[in-house]
Amino acid sequence: MELSIIVTSYKNPSLLKLCIDSIKKYIGSIEHEIIVCDSATEEDTEMMMREDYPQIKFFAFEKNVGFQALLRAGIEYSSGKFLLTLNGDMIMKEGSIQKLLEFIKGDESVGMVGPQLLNFNETWQPSCFRFYKPITIVYRRTFLKKFSFVKKHLDWFLMSDYDRKESKNVDWIMGSAMMISRKALEKVGLMDSRFFMYMEDVDWCRRFWENDLRVVYYPASTMIHYHGKGSGKGGVLKSLLLNRLTWIHISSAFKYFKKYYGKPNPREEYELKK
Repeated sequence: MELSIIVTSYKNPSLLKLCIDSIKKYIGSIEHEIIVCDSATEEDTEMMMREDYPQIKFFAFEKNVGFQALLRAGIEYSSGKFLLTLNGDMIMKEGSIQKLLEFIKGDESVGMVGPQLLNFNETWQPSCFRFYKPITIVYRRTFLKKFSFVKKHLDWFLMSDYDRKESKNVDWIMGSAMMISRKALEKVGLMDSRFFMYMEDVDWCRRFWENDLRVVYYPASTMIHYHGKGSGKGGVLKSLLLNRLTWIHISSAFKYFKKYYGKPNPREEYELKK
């Protein structure tokens, strides 16, 4: 099998349908399989998958098990030499899958590659970043981001100095769309199960770099992403007091910073060696 496409979803069958249909429309002649892993599965999602997509491997979970657990399940049942992991709110564009596959197959130093993400109106969406510093979390979630010195830091985090016209080694890419090789996966391992939700993609990318495998942003491939930002709704105070996702994000950030405290940036070390 050339390519396993693993789609993770949560309570949004209409977007999941758009995602699957776009894959089927644009997959072309690539030998592939599609695996869908769904959290807190509801009846309408299960019926849609059973009736409309009987050929797709579908794994339903009664509870919300989190992103990395869904991905872990999908990978366990996959057989492709390469794996494309997608959130269920992703929509493919013509050539998007083929371009990622050609790129990663053409260079064994690449362990992971991600496309340029677009909003539904096809405006650009941030999806490659520099590694978080603890202060980054504070700046992104408080009124402080209005200050010029904070904006400078956030521009650094968002890689605003990169024009995104050419492919580039980056610290990490958003977990919404990642293509990896099976060979790299066997070297790096699965996502860290300590992260229920959030920061698992940052951690995974870091581990790819620690294993001398490049993480690359590849803007020649573009996909559309409906990005909900569930952990940031309702303003700072309301979010901190009432939004469970905010606290999950903060908890994951603590785990991440504890894990990597005092360690150098592995991308920078890799590039110095080269």
